[in-house]
Amino acid sequence: MADNKNGGIPDAGSSSYGNQPDEHTLEMHRPRESYLGSDDDFGAGGTPLGSDAYAAPTEQMYRPEPVYGADTGGAVVAGEQAPAKVRRGTLDLGLFVLRAAVGAILVAHGLQKLVGLWNGPGLDGFESLLRDAGYQQPAVLAIVGAVGEIAAGGLLVLGLLTPFAAAAIVAIMVNAVLFKHELEPGVQFFAAESSGFEFEALLVACAVAITLTGPGRIAIDGRRGWATRPFLGSFVVLLLGVAAGVCLWIFGR
Repeated sequence: MADNKNGGIPDAGSSSYGNQPDEHTLEMHRPRESYLGSDDDFGAGGTPLGSDAYAAPTEQMYRPEPVYGADTGGAVVAGEQAPAKVRRGTLDLGLFVLRAAVGAILVAHGLQKLVGLWNGPGLDGFESLLRDAGYQQPAVLAIVGAVGEIAAGGLLVLGLLTPFAAAAIVAIMVNAVLFKHELEPGVQFFAAESSGFEFEALLVACAVAITLTGPGRIAIDGRRGWATRPFLGSFVVLLLGVAAGVCLWIFGR
């Protein structure tokens, strides 16, 4: 057997039994890796320079541009945009007018009961009224009721601790409605005498609305979550106010 020119290694496409092509030998080609640094690496027609004819076609993949937001703490957020600021129009002004009106009315009624201002009953007269209604501690409840109306009304005007102030108003007015209902049983909504409770019902509705909508941005609580987007917490406080008013009527007499 003659020596092979390649040092005993048979040529590609030949066998040790001759120069006949070996049907079981496959010629493999591995594409050469090329790294493209810039657009200058491309030739005419978009073909990469130095690429082989059998190189795999190039696919273009979309990559979203990163968005740098102030609310992300400097982190990169891909494909996200900052939410648009919601315009509230005159909503905050309307809520302020509602709060100021209800709060001022409560402050005026509290001053009537506490110091007798504007022909009010005064503390002694309010205490006698509670005693006649059957309350167990009329002296204490007279002070608590008068001061509570003044404090709740003032907080409502300022927009401070608004859900709690509105819930306190609900509790006070629920007692007032039940008291008038006991004076004349039945639905005496538009009664000609002082037994009509349409005024108290209106205050309850306003306090409930303020609790569920929030005080708005024209308030000391303007930066709190319950100022513009009250949810479960304000609803729970409202239920507690209703429960407090009913419990005071049932267990305080």
